[in-house]
Amino acid sequence: MRFLLWLLTSLLAAQTYDIVLQRGRVINPESGLDAVRSVAITGKKIVAISTRPLRGKVEIDAAGLVVAPGFIDLHSHGQTPENYRYKAMDGVTTALELEVGVSPVSEWYAAREGKAVANFGASAGHIPARMAVMKDTGDFLPRDAAMNRRATLEERKAIAAAVQKGLDEGALGIGLGLAYTPSATHEEILDLFYLTAKWKRPVFVHMRDAGSAVPGIFESLEEVIADAAASGTSLHIVHINSMAQKKTPEALRMIEGARSRGLDVTTEGYPYIAGASRLESALFEPGWQEKLAASYSDLLWVATGERLTRNLLNATASRVAEL
Repeated sequence: MRFLLWLLTSLLAAQTYDIVLQRGRVINPESGLDAVRSVAITGKKIVAISTRPLRGKVEIDAAGLVVAPGFIDLHSHGQTPENYRYKAMDGVTTALELEVGVSPVSEWYAAREGKAVANFGASAGHIPARMAVMKDTGDFLPRDAAMNRRATLEERKAIAAAVQKGLDEGALGIGLGLAYTPSATHEEILDLFYLTAKWKRPVFVHMRDAGSAVPGIFESLEEVIADAAASGTSLHIVHINSMAQKKTPEALRMIEGARSRGLDVTTEGYPYIAGASRLESALFEPGWQEKLAASYSDLLWVATGERLTRNLLNATASRVAEL
């Protein structure tokens, strides 16, 4: 047996591969491997992983670096060629737009097919469907009709039809940004959970309210967990850390409780303490300081690098609304 292992290792070492990553710390969550190895690539496939150095037409010294499978980014709003290039350089090989989602889905896929340097995918977005049906003047996020008023019964049917069409066109699930569509009723949202359940795909949701204000993180969690339980669909809650803030341990306890009782509920958190959004969105409607546990000086306008004041925030929001 030892001789066969030696022979196999020697044969691997004798070959010349296209690319070899030498002596990197190889981590594979699927197999549990975490050790120094050399990795050989031929064409587009990994063909050998060895404890000994391997020969390649191109050899990269990966000593002191981690060699791992490509990362999957579930929460990637940057869906442009430039963003894909930066993602790839960061080790992200799959970038998914699941929170806001897209609509129409088929057009979005067609625009990237065969052109993107990263794998891509999207949910059928409730936000873009609602904006289109209700003739909201925003581009990425609502800023008037889809934000401020309830949808009529006919509009709700049209929104649901657009979302369903997206699922039919290959959307990975339904994306909900409830904080940006506060006028969407609980009934409207529950109907979308029922729709997703029929397709056996998840719902990806940015909950209605953050922090410990009333209503806040607990009421928001209760809504979506109850909808998941009633519909039987899988639920993914986006960026729990920025939603729950200091209440994150309690929020995670609620999620774990739902999971322990058979519900398919997952979440994510990003490893930094800042967020970004549109000043003209519902996130900055009156009362935002209490909801976000933030003040004007916590906000930075990226166009100028200025910290905002009440007057500057109002002037900026007005200027954006005129565009």
